[in-house]
Amino acid sequence: MGLLDKFRKKVDKKRLESKQSKKEEILDLSAKKTESGKKIAAKIKKEDTGRAYSILLSPLITEKLTAEGKYGFKVDSGANKIEIARAIEKVYGVRPQSVNIVNMLGKKIGYGKVQGVKSDWKKAIVTLKKGDKIDIIEG
Repeated sequence: MGLLDKFRKKVDKKRLESKQSKKEEILDLSAKKTESGKKIAAKIKKEDTGRAYSILLSPLITEKLTAEGKYGFKVDSGANKIEIARAIEKVYGVRPQSVNIVNMLGKKIGYGKVQGVKSDWKKAIVTLKKGDKIDIIEG
């Protein structure tokens, strides 16, 4: 066994220990029944967003949707309703009641003789339960 192999084993062992300690911390925090424990556990879960930010591209702020208590998002064209709902839950900490998806066709544009088409995109309309809000968009 060479020196490089010994070094790799040490590094792998340290990585495994750090992963186990993080899991134990999360379990300890989620096991607490106090409000502060729940808030800390929620923050840890919020940090682990995974692919959520690549699914939710940008919010769409419209008067019509906000009056109805709905929120619009420009989302990844390959995302489905379940992925969008999970992404909203991870990023904003609010579980959506329903998610509707609309495939928007790109508009035709022209500059003199040259004509083209803007790219197609996908829009998600998210309905939340009464009392739930997404503060980032409203303010």
